Amino acid sequence: MTGKLYLVGAGPGNPKLITLRGVETLKEADVVIYDRLVPEELLSYAKKESELVYAGKAPGKHFMEQDEINEKILEECRKGKVVVRLKGGDPYFFGRGEEECEFATSHNIPCEVVPGIPSFIAASSYSGIPLTNRRLSSSVSIITGREAKEKKKPRVRIEEISLASDTLVILMGVSDIKEILKKVADVRGSDELCAIITDATLPTQKTIVGSISNVLKRVDEEEIRNPAVIIIGKTVGMRGYLWKKA
Repeated sequence: MTGKLYLVGAGPGNPKLITLRGVETLKEADVVIYDRLVPEELLSYAKKESELVYAGKAPGKHFMEQDEINEKILEECRKGKVVVRLKGGDPYFFGRGEEECEFATSHNIPCEVVPGIPSFIAASSYSGIPLTNRRLSSSVSIITGREAKEKKKPRVRIEEISLASDTLVILMGVSDIKEILKKVADVRGSDELCAIITDATLPTQKTIVGSISNVLKRVDEEEIRNPAVIIIGKTVGMRGYLWKKA
C-alpha cells in the first residue's frame, strides 16, 4: 500500500494566509514535515496522533539535509501514510518543492502540490509597494541573492537584469546586500528607489525605504535579517499614498 505526498505552501508567515486546501491536507496528514519559516500555529490543524518532523534550514545550518527529507517522505509513504511537506511561501518558488515532487513521483508516490502565497507577493501588498503599474512598471524580475554552491558559475547577472526590468525583487540577499545594491546603482543610478521588507505579514514587519544611496548608509545601523525582500524600482515611491499605519 502506497501513501500520498502533499507539497503545501504555508504562505509568507501570517498563519491566516494559508489556503483552505492547505488546511485540509494538514487535517488529513499522518506525518507533517515542516520548515523553519512555517508558523507553528498551523501545526495545530494536524491530528493529535500525527507525527511532526522539524526540517528547518537556516543559512549554513540545516537541521535535516535534503536527502534525509526525501528518505523520510519515501519511508512514510511506503507505510501507506499521508505525508504533508509544509514549506514557507510557495513550494515551487525557490522552495525546492519541484525536487521533492520529482523524487516522490520517481518512486511511484502520488504527489499533489498546493500553492502558497510567495513572500515577495506578501511583502509587496503588506508594504504598500505594487510590483507593477501601468505608468511605472510593465516588467518584474525576481532574483535569488544566493545561488546554489554546486553551480560552476553564477547565472544571475544583476547588471543585465537591472537594465531589462522595471522592477527588481531580490530574495535571500541579506548576506550580500551591499554588493547587490551597488551593482544595481552602477546601472540605474544611486537615486533609484529601494525598499527592504523584513518579516512581511508579521507584527514585527519592518520596511526601510529610500534611494539606494540612502539605504546603503542605513544598512549597518538597521537590523536587517532574514527573511527579507528587497524591491527596487519606481513603484517603491507609491508606498507614500498606498500604505498608512493602522
